[in-house]
Amino acid sequence: MVFQEFLSRHHVTEPIVRHANTGSNESGSHGHLHIQVTQDRVWKTPGRKCPHIWWTIPPVHILRKKYTTSITMSKLPNTGTTIFTIMSNMAHDYDAINLSQGFPDFSAPTELLELINQHMLAGHNQYAPMPGLPKLREQIALKVDALYGRNMNPETEITVTSGGTEALFSAIEAFVHPGDEVIVFDPAYDSYDPAIRLAGGRPVHLPLMAPDFSVDWKQVAGALSPRTRMIILNTPHNPTGAVLGSDDLKTLAEIVRDTDIILLSDEVYEHIIFDGRRHESLHYYPDLADRSLIVSSFGKTYHATGWKIGYCVAPAPLMLEFRRVHQFVQFCVVTPMQFALADYMESNPEHCHQLAGFYQEKRDHFARLLDGSRFRLTPSAGTYFQLADYSEISGNEDTEFTRWMTTEKGVATIPISVFYESSPEQHYIRFCFAKNESTLEQAAALLCKI
Repeated sequence: MVFQEFLSRHHVTEPIVRHANTGSNESGSHGHLHIQVTQDRVWKTPGRKCPHIWWTIPPVHILRKKYTTSITMSKLPNTGTTIFTIMSNMAHDYDAINLSQGFPDFSAPTELLELINQHMLAGHNQYAPMPGLPKLREQIALKVDALYGRNMNPETEITVTSGGTEALFSAIEAFVHPGDEVIVFDPAYDSYDPAIRLAGGRPVHLPLMAPDFSVDWKQVAGALSPRTRMIILNTPHNPTGAVLGSDDLKTLAEIVRDTDIILLSDEVYEHIIFDGRRHESLHYYPDLADRSLIVSSFGKTYHATGWKIGYCVAPAPLMLEFRRVHQFVQFCVVTPMQFALADYMESNPEHCHQLAGFYQEKRDHFARLLDGSRFRLTPSAGTYFQLADYSEISGNEDTEFTRWMTTEKGVATIPISVFYESSPEQHYIRFCFAKNESTLEQAAALLCKI
């Protein structure tokens, strides 16, 4: 494919240089273009609706000597487009079944959709209060109390956010200072590391122990230093589906007891946990909860990931600092959806209790479909993700294997190595089974032929 055809295929405009002194455009392209230079690679972001594209052209061909090094210096020089965007774009380009990015292909509850429409027509379309609608925060407080026995003040201890990712980002920016260290467990959700670096912190990556991806708490204790500011937890865990048990959290409580370490707990899959397990939320453990910001997701709970609505729960002193950042990152979340969620939570409190059984059926169905394949599965303990060992099929690296799977076999998945700072020798890929049965069956038919 020649270069111009490549650009056209991905809807990328011609290169454009924005002059630092005048703001004028040098080329005939439309809109802004942000350019990042890393050695011999130029990273273009030609608009919010276009994919990020990179190619290896000497920067001078694009910049035409208009930019100095200081102007183009990146705050995240080693960060490119997320793997979720890359694989979903590849699935689209090659017409592959998309079991990569974690979103359902079925709808949110009809009643919830109707409530949104009602509130839009009722005129609830202006800014909501910065912390979230009072009624929604009250419903969250009732839910936290009912599920975990923790009484939280909706006025000072709960904030509605633009998805779990914004909550995580705001929490990290609020508490991590330059030079602070933050412990994360690899494979780690990919937003943690960049947020830490943007705050001036240093991520300390500790590997989970395969094959069950458990935490080595001795390693955690040994990694603590006077600079340790935060530990990020994720249970149920994306991308592995592992969950923390009560012994894990009791051990964690001992490790942090005499420290000022803050805990950031990513619990967006809190209701999707299998085989009769209890979700061991930090809400259950007062010694941990008192130093924690706990993040949840409406998108995961109500099959509506595109809404990007979540919330954060924390003691008032921590929430005060959280809101100092949140108000300038997002300020408020879309109003009619907040009204609708509050109404739906009030009228359907049982919904979250049904998710474990709903998704366990999908997990088990997908596993049965792959019984005749060469993939080896250990049932996921939580989330709607399933790891698969492909070592009987190929010895290639997972990034190459997933590319081959998508382009040649028609099923898009996620390589696990991209979630590591330093990936170990292993052959795992991640499937998303939050799909209709027909989607899973079509995908499995292709996978069983490999």
